[in-house]
Amino acid sequence: MANIKEDQGMPWPQDPDAPDPTVIIPGWPDLETAMRKRAAGEPDPLPPEHVLVVYAGTHLGRVFPLVPGVNVIGRSPGVDLPLPDEEVSRTHAWITLRGAPGNEVILQDKGSTNGTFLNDQPIAGPTPLTAGDRISVGNHVLKLVAMDPLERAFYAVLLDQSTRDPLTGLNNRRSTLEELQNRFDLSQRHNRPLAVIMCDLDHFKLINDTRGHGAGDRVLEEFGQRVRNNLRTTDLAGRIGGEEFLLILPETDMEGALLLAERLRAATADLPFELPPESLRVTCSLGVAQRSAEDRDGGALMARADGALYAAKRGGRNQVVSDPPGG
Repeated sequence: MANIKEDQGMPWPQDPDAPDPTVIIPGWPDLETAMRKRAAGEPDPLPPEHVLVVYAGTHLGRVFPLVPGVNVIGRSPGVDLPLPDEEVSRTHAWITLRGAPGNEVILQDKGSTNGTFLNDQPIAGPTPLTAGDRISVGNHVLKLVAMDPLERAFYAVLLDQSTRDPLTGLNNRRSTLEELQNRFDLSQRHNRPLAVIMCDLDHFKLINDTRGHGAGDRVLEEFGQRVRNNLRTTDLAGRIGGEEFLLILPETDMEGALLLAERLRAATADLPFELPPESLRVTCSLGVAQRSAEDRDGGALMARADGALYAAKRGGRNQVVSDPPGG
């Protein structure tokens, strides 16, 4: 779950790239409650919140909450607002919130290669922002919006519907493969490490055949949670097939990827899945690959990890195999 900052007793999401970025912040009412309050003429449950909504670029439709203090925009995985774009500098710009939530919003370029633009004009030095302003960073256009909880929940639902697998809570196939190519391009251009893990649940068809598809769905749902529990905030995981998953690990070499893969294997095999009337032990097989100079695109990297995955299955399942072997 996203980290939380406290400001005047109000929780703020710190890391918008956490595995579950659209979780409703504790304290927010559900959509129906918010609508009832507004219909009755009651005040909003919380003051408006400033966010950036992506209107153009690879994260189209995404909502980045802004937190009090400095919010860093860049392509580096560790920044507050990561934009995987070759035209974005590692630390491209800052947006600073000062005072009470949203009292003052300041945009500042941090010496980026291609500059930062406000309403199509380049900025020089700290520049005040108002709701509705458009910020251009590389190939991305972000709009500053002051949201109340109802609007924030609406955007969160839209993003979930377009990028999330509803059963596991992980990214869906389309958004996962798009993100793989984005991160592959950045890794290749800047010669930074990138690793991927292909994962497949062992004997999943047997679970469906003997326990029913409802039990299979519960296994997938619980496995999705175990994946999220073992990811860093910079990693991304998606369901790309029935029981097949892809994990994308930026700034990660083979050693680090193998450690994560083994941790996920153990987290799956060592704790039974609770499926009344009795629990069920489930295992998974995993294949790991790190980007090499021979990989022409993200698909080539994924294909090597997939080959390692099938080697793990041929070798008896419930194990991790790397490509190249012993890597």
